[in-house]
Amino acid sequence: MVGRDRWRPATIGASVVRVRDLSVDYRTVAGPTPALVDVDVDCDAGRLSVIAGPSGSGKSTLLRVLAGLHRPKAGTVEVAGVNIARLRPGALRRRRRASMGMVLQNPADNLLEELTALEQVELSARLRGVGAAEAPRLLERVGLADRQQSLPSELSGGEQQRVAFAAAAIGSPVVLLADEPTAQLDAAAGAALIGALRDLVDGGATLIVTSHDAAVISAADHVVTLEDGRVAR
Repeated sequence: MVGRDRWRPATIGASVVRVRDLSVDYRTVAGPTPALVDVDVDCDAGRLSVIAGPSGSGKSTLLRVLAGLHRPKAGTVEVAGVNIARLRPGALRRRRRASMGMVLQNPADNLLEELTALEQVELSARLRGVGAAEAPRLLERVGLADRQQSLPSELSGGEQQRVAFAAAAIGSPVVLLADEPTAQLDAAAGAALIGALRDLVDGGATLIVTSHDAAVISAADHVVTLEDGRVAR
């Protein structure tokens, strides 16, 4: 894929995300309201980084900025050395499609109901512009080798999330982003998903997820805690 390899960090442990002096405001009836204030964050390649904090702390806002879905008021947001906050919309969309994978909180929102698990991952490969040969291996890596021909309606919520991560990981994007991926799962399904995330990281993937789930936080290689829109010290 043109541009994808240029975005990939050279070595595991190299900084893949670098955020400096990031500030984000939301418009309200009463006027601008700060959502993030002077946030500095570094996340390394080949690691599971968790953005933690209570509801309203700015976790999801930070993730949306990292995904290029929300423009900051100020600051730099570098992904593999490129400040995505300065990219024009078309260039940003191309970078996001080629170099980022995104998993939403609601398992069903990540999948198309008429496609099997394998077809979901293969579709993601086509959209990213890469070959789909690794799709079965990725499903095996997340513990779904025997569920490749299952439709979403035949999968549990936890299994759907694991399919979504396999789809997000195909083509080795620079980073996988996920917003509270265990929030709608029970403890057993959450534990299985966390195991799948660790397996993806062990395979070289870079994950950044938001969570207030203690089990996710304890499995992280790196934790950034937000409080009232600021990095807790």
